[in-house]
Amino acid sequence: MNLFRHRLSGLPALALLCAAVGCSSADDSAAAAVPSPTTKVAKLCRNLDGALPSKVDGQDRRDPEPASALTAGWGNPAIILRCGVERPPKMVDPKVAEGADPDAVAGGVNGVDWLMEKRDGGGYRFTTASRLAYVEVTVPEGTDSSAVLIDLAAAVKKAVPEGIAD
Repeated sequence: MNLFRHRLSGLPALALLCAAVGCSSADDSAAAAVPSPTTKVAKLCRNLDGALPSKVDGQDRRDPEPASALTAGWGNPAIILRCGVERPPKMVDPKVAEGADPDAVAGGVNGVDWLMEKRDGGGYRFTTASRLAYVEVTVPEGTDSSAVLIDLAAAVKKAVPEGIAD
């Protein structure tokens, strides 16, 4: 009986060790905060989720945790899409519209307008403009962001109509 108790006593220590050093599952899934949009926007986002491609920039779809129809991901390091995000402050910044902000640029790809922002630590964040829902795409450093936006444009155009988001 003492031998049995001795073997079990190591389990709490193992759990503590995993918590301290960050043991994780073997799939190394990315994580993304799930937005909290209005009901109308959430419906558009669910439609977008159904229209998204299985590959982006040649990378297979690997959705982030927690699972949600409002988020999607591809590859590792992950390209992450979040639908129903808040309007980014830079979207209404006059310096961006004038082309005077070196870290944010407005532009379009295949009929979808985007705000591009440099991210701290590398990579870019793109947010749709002139659509009824804001769709944010984060692209890790070293990834061809133009290919990502080209691959996502048809789905965004199909699922998220043009207009001004609430």
